[in-house]
Amino acid sequence: MQSFPSIKPTMNNTKNLSLFLPSLIFMLSFPFHGFCLEKDTMNSTSSINDPDSLISSNHVFKFGFFTTNNTTNRYLGVFYAMSEKTVVWVANKDKPLKDSSGIVTISKRGELVLKNGKNETVWSTNTTTTSININVQIQDTGNLVLRNISTENTIWESFAHPSSVFLPTMRIIDNIRTGYRVGLSSWKNESDPELGSYTASLQAENIPQIVIWNNGRLHWRSGPWNVQILIGFQDMYSPYLDSFRVVNISSETFYFTALPGRVLMRISLNPSGTLEQTLWDDQRKSWDSTSYTPRIDCDFYGKCGPFGICNAVERPICSCLRGFEPENKEEWGRGNWTSGCVRRKELECDRSNSSGGSSDGFLRLQFMKVPDFPEQFAARFEDECRSRCLKNCSCIAYAHDPYIGCMFWSDRLIDMQKFSGIGPNLYVRLAASELGDHKDKKLIIIIPMVVAFVFLSICAFIAWHYMARRKGDRTKEQKTIEANQTFSSDSNAIVLKDESEKVNIQELPLFTFETLANATNQFHDDNMLGKGGFGPVYMGKLANGKEIAVKRLSAASGQGVEEFMNEVIVISKLQHRNLVRLYGCCAEKEEKMLIYEYMPNKSLDLCLFDPTHPSQKILDWKKRFSIIEGIGRGLIYLHKDSRLRIIHRDLKLSNVLLDEDWNPKISDFGMARIFGGNEDQANTARVVGTYGYMAPEYAMEGRFSEKSDVYSFGVLILEIVSRKKNTHYYNQEWSLSLLGCAWKLWNEDNSMAFVDQMITSLDFQREIVRCIHIALLCVQEFPKDRPGIQTVLSMLNREIVDLPMPEEPVFAEKWNRFHVESTQPTSQIGYSINELTITELNGR
Repeated sequence: MQSFPSIKPTMNNTKNLSLFLPSLIFMLSFPFHGFCLEKDTMNSTSSINDPDSLISSNHVFKFGFFTTNNTTNRYLGVFYAMSEKTVVWVANKDKPLKDSSGIVTISKRGELVLKNGKNETVWSTNTTTTSININVQIQDTGNLVLRNISTENTIWESFAHPSSVFLPTMRIIDNIRTGYRVGLSSWKNESDPELGSYTASLQAENIPQIVIWNNGRLHWRSGPWNVQILIGFQDMYSPYLDSFRVVNISSETFYFTALPGRVLMRISLNPSGTLEQTLWDDQRKSWDSTSYTPRIDCDFYGKCGPFGICNAVERPICSCLRGFEPENKEEWGRGNWTSGCVRRKELECDRSNSSGGSSDGFLRLQFMKVPDFPEQFAARFEDECRSRCLKNCSCIAYAHDPYIGCMFWSDRLIDMQKFSGIGPNLYVRLAASELGDHKDKKLIIIIPMVVAFVFLSICAFIAWHYMARRKGDRTKEQKTIEANQTFSSDSNAIVLKDESEKVNIQELPLFTFETLANATNQFHDDNMLGKGGFGPVYMGKLANGKEIAVKRLSAASGQGVEEFMNEVIVISKLQHRNLVRLYGCCAEKEEKMLIYEYMPNKSLDLCLFDPTHPSQKILDWKKRFSIIEGIGRGLIYLHKDSRLRIIHRDLKLSNVLLDEDWNPKISDFGMARIFGGNEDQANTARVVGTYGYMAPEYAMEGRFSEKSDVYSFGVLILEIVSRKKNTHYYNQEWSLSLLGCAWKLWNEDNSMAFVDQMITSLDFQREIVRCIHIALLCVQEFPKDRPGIQTVLSMLNREIVDLPMPEEPVFAEKWNRFHVESTQPTSQIGYSINELTITELNGR
């Protein structure tokens, strides 16, 4: 401790002292929160006392003390200077300090030491050196380095002992001979940095890949590294993930690293076992999530067991490869696929059959996450892999990558996943009978018969077409008259000007007007499911028995080619279990129709608000919570996981449809917007949507973003929990909207008074109140205060246990036309019975 020289009471000193004491008293009258030492290095003669810190030369990282959320524990670590709650490394993660008495020094042995107020060592680098010329430095990379100044050798560094965060230039190491590994370890939970259940590391044996372990069990794997990307990690095909490298130091040691970039990047292993990449947005002063995994069921390791293939867009998601069947059919039928599949017919290897043909063949599977445990062989061409595999009786599958060469499998095929338009081809070895080769002789007889039949059919078609053309004009004119007569009584039915030439349908299946007219009994009123802003919606049945829903553009809808094409473009590129499926469209002359899968349980607002609907007794809390989760998963797919980045802009109960198993599916993408990779919000002069679901910034200023959909999702949660409609709710006593009522009762710790009486079970009370809390976080006034949809789902699933306090909703007071005059009970308010709906247009 440096001593101050004594001050003799001279006249000048007395004067100075009289000025100094008031200044000292003034400074001490303010609470002391610590300060930055404005230097990046500490030597053996100095120390860091809580709450002081070191800061890197360019003010990127700090090394000092911090407190985690919802605790008073003090930790020593490295965190971002501009975002001090974003911790990247923790020293005493297993031994938190209980007060602010911590002090950091460099000991005589040359180790960095953290001591508490009792001078007890809480943590140290556990290093020894004879040199006394030692310092510790926090670098702009986030690496904390203990260095011998004389030799410039590094004694210890934090990058060699990572916590839960991977930073550029850090090395994730695997020595395949000694088993020495450097990897990430998750926190126990969001508030406790103690070692959690998950670890992530490089697995370099055979072909290097990244893996996540859950208490020693494989949780996720990235697939092989091909010198450029990890080919089993779909996000790696994006330019967001193009700076990573796997380096072979020797034949035994490999490391995974990332090059420093122009923007700040980190990859965190979350307590839930998710690897999440985030980039710093300096303009908004916040972190943007650009990639995370695992995020869907198929990402989890071995979801479908050996020889099972996982496809997220199919139901069920697991199926056996051709030539295989479930090993345990009873478990498979219950949705437990871990036992996998077994081969129906054994391979004949390289022996020739009686006809002299090849005994085995290969089934090609396109766009695959290849199985685990591949063996590598250098080869430039795919044919080399095929011939080599055929000659080896133990080879059961192969794949080829231009950078890896051949990949062979000889034991079992596990952790296979079907990708969408990316990934290598996988060739699985099957017996010839499983590939259909035994039918060749039959084909010799069948093919001439088929050719003859086709020839006769073509002749008949030409003759029919010739006769039809002669009556074409007369028939067309007659059909137009019949159509006008059929629908003339309904001013909303058709007829638009001919805009069909503007519609570029591309590869979407096209239905003819005649097919849809027949399927809906000429669009009969008995088949009408309801009317939305787009127009009437009909239930139909195709000739093959398949039930469909047909949404027909109305002349009075105010919507035309723009909305029609927007929905076609958006939803035709989306595939998810919680999004309604588009089968095709029709664009003939003035007709524009969209054809969807039929939802037997119709829309969610009908199920909740129609007192005669049978769902009133079915929608208990468990089903309602499952519906909330499903809607959230659909939004995550739209915002994060799909090939496009979609903002729905019209999320409401009538746009959530329920299938036969009460699974929710988001529909109506006529108002959706596609965002580019660098966009996070946009403005529009044309505010379209439904009153009561629009976020304040969108309703008032035309600004929309992912957080706009989060606001709508929060409104949906409150409606589902209360069984009250936000657009028609008004509390006479408090002059509050549904949001305001929820806020008031939650703030008074009386949330159960807000809840639908049908679900007010004591068993679920805490879970219901938590949902209301989460919904209030979603409907906060400012977008920056609302959590992202991924965070919302983590809150719902209790992956995030502790919730922040919400601010009062800006639309707490009622401000629509019902504010003064409406006393209409909820049961009398109209609800949508549409299977497929579109925007209600209300003036602002």
